[in-house]
Amino acid sequence: MARPPTFDVELVRSEPLSHRVKSLRFRRVDGEPIVFDAGQWISLALPLETGEVRRAYSIASEPAGSSEFDLAVTLVDNGPGSPFLHALPVGSHLTAIGPQGFFTRTRELGQPALFIATGTGVTPLRSMILDAARRGEKTPQWLLFGLRTERDIIYRAELEELARTHSWFRFLPTLSQGTDDWAGLRGYVQTHVAHLWKELEAEGKAAPHTFICGLHEMVGSVRDLLRKEMQVPREFVHSERYD
Repeated sequence: MARPPTFDVELVRSEPLSHRVKSLRFRRVDGEPIVFDAGQWISLALPLETGEVRRAYSIASEPAGSSEFDLAVTLVDNGPGSPFLHALPVGSHLTAIGPQGFFTRTRELGQPALFIATGTGVTPLRSMILDAARRGEKTPQWLLFGLRTERDIIYRAELEELARTHSWFRFLPTLSQGTDDWAGLRGYVQTHVAHLWKELEAEGKAAPHTFICGLHEMVGSVRDLLRKEMQVPREFVHSERYD
């Protein structure tokens, strides 16, 4: 297997998505397009004082043939990579390696999709959803997005607008620590997976493919629920974790 390409990138935009997450937009210095499949990740070589550290991040933007790509980085206190990236000035150059990864959605799938994420696990799913919208897909696709509080909902305005303007897409944030005035879903994503999967199956007239991304515990729990309790075939359950 050929090694993934290595190239230089420049940080062209850095802005907050929430109180702990930043959106970072990079551009290839050589101007060449970033060729990737929605759901793949890319590594950044970070020149820290203690030596170079490589960190992998899912690409949050859709594969549209641009030389730019977006990442979402959660600030982890005392972490080796995120404090550096959160403080990185616009105009800085880094080395990138990739893209890589097999957590992708076949464009010709033609079946409904239930996307399940927590935190920045939503980034590869955002790439898949934006890619579907750009290509004019009509297959039902729903996003179940688990977070602690309302202020943790990243990409909220964009996803709500996408749901408003595209009948095939539903945005379903669920909060584990929602306030009394929160009118949406409550609890962990595991609470809602079974009934949403069945509802989506009825609407899409076919068994949904599920795409799960987040921390190990959530991914394992949802995967077991689908595979063991609901008897969903292995080929319909796709997952990636980032811890």
